[in-house]
Amino acid sequence: MKQEILEGMIGLEIHTYLITKEKLFCQCIASRERGLQPNINVCPICTGQPGAKPMLSNKTAVKKAIQIGLMLQCKINEHLIWQRKHYSWPDLPKGYQNTLSGKYAIPVGEKGKFQGIKISSMHLEEDPASWNPETGEIDYNRSGLPLVEIITEPEFATSEEVTSWLNKLIHNLAYLKCVDSNAGIKVDVNVNIPGKSERVEIKNVSSIENIGKAIDYELQRHMKESVKSQETRRYDEAKNKTVLMRTKEQAEDYRFISDPDLQNIILNKKLIDSERDKIPESPEIKLEKLVRKNKIDKKSAEVLIKHVDIIEFFEKVIEKVDAKFAISWTTIELLRFLNYNNTTLDKVDIKPEHFIALLKLVKEGKITELQGKQLLNKFYPKSFMPNKIEGKIADKKELKEIAEKVIKENSKAAEDYRAGEKKALDFLMGRIMSATGRRADFKIAKEILHGLLRK
Repeated sequence: MKQEILEGMIGLEIHTYLITKEKLFCQCIASRERGLQPNINVCPICTGQPGAKPMLSNKTAVKKAIQIGLMLQCKINEHLIWQRKHYSWPDLPKGYQNTLSGKYAIPVGEKGKFQGIKISSMHLEEDPASWNPETGEIDYNRSGLPLVEIITEPEFATSEEVTSWLNKLIHNLAYLKCVDSNAGIKVDVNVNIPGKSERVEIKNVSSIENIGKAIDYELQRHMKESVKSQETRRYDEAKNKTVLMRTKEQAEDYRFISDPDLQNIILNKKLIDSERDKIPESPEIKLEKLVRKNKIDKKSAEVLIKHVDIIEFFEKVIEKVDAKFAISWTTIELLRFLNYNNTTLDKVDIKPEHFIALLKLVKEGKITELQGKQLLNKFYPKSFMPNKIEGKIADKKELKEIAEKVIKENSKAAEDYRAGEKKALDFLMGRIMSATGRRADFKIAKEILHGLLRK
């Protein structure tokens, strides 16, 4: 029986880490690595020591926030006001969080739209520390990291709509290279059923799958219980349910005030236009160009655009190599190479010019495809110019001698083929390719082998 799809009113508050060398208000390393030794990237500022004053806002973080706002089609505000957002949790050493959100704040961007969903606002803020409630331990490595928060209007109706939209958002953000994809996202999900229940906020859900599950659970609960009060809840992954944390705070509960220790951020049109020029083409536009301009089949193009580093690599390759020839070597062979070595293109040193040279050798018939694949395997961890390579063997006389020798040394396989065992031909071809170091022209060698076996 097909499960009923419940609809509600769903809005999102999406938090993701900006890529910067330093934290938002100090010079501590902005490391987002998992498993890092606790409390090694800290100073009096990001640990909230008495008397410590913040530095000026990280310029790189501000610029990247502008780019994100522009990608979301937001109006970029030129006068940004920092606020103190007060709440009493062990992960907040100062007793407040510095943010460009709040009752009196002016966000980086507002009134935007992405993939059909309105963006209420997007702003910059600092991350709290990491608190383990079971042990009471606090790790301040994360404290002060620059975060961007994207707030949508409550225009989603189902979990499927939410997860699909979030995947597109993450994909587009990856193209900007402003946020740390490896650090993932944290999402506060606001859910209610209009006319039946009050709004509930599910805090800090950190995977697309769990976001979908949390929404489905909450919609079911709202249908059964007709929730009458606003609540803040968390998602328990092990039990696949949400758990009450506290009754929902109002803006007044946070006691927002302007921060006297932080200067307002003043932007200008020249700076905003400069950041606008840095925004790359979206995955959707790149897909259209690949199909229309380069005549690449849509399925292959869709594989390509999933990886921003690979599509950029491919665009450099097709400046020198025919796109239709390069596509299979990129979407099949290069991805196979990366998966086998359990790495990504940004972590391995493969130069486009070396890959181009390899493809030209194959395309011009100077080496076999098998040789090319073997050479590609040797590009890990660092590629090289493949200019001292023994060429393809296409001489029929030489290949005939090799085939005759292979048949003689593998007489049983030859007899099996003559008896109707078709797989034996593949075995014998494998022996020929092995004997020639994969240099034999496959088509010519197969024709010769087939002719000899018919005698």
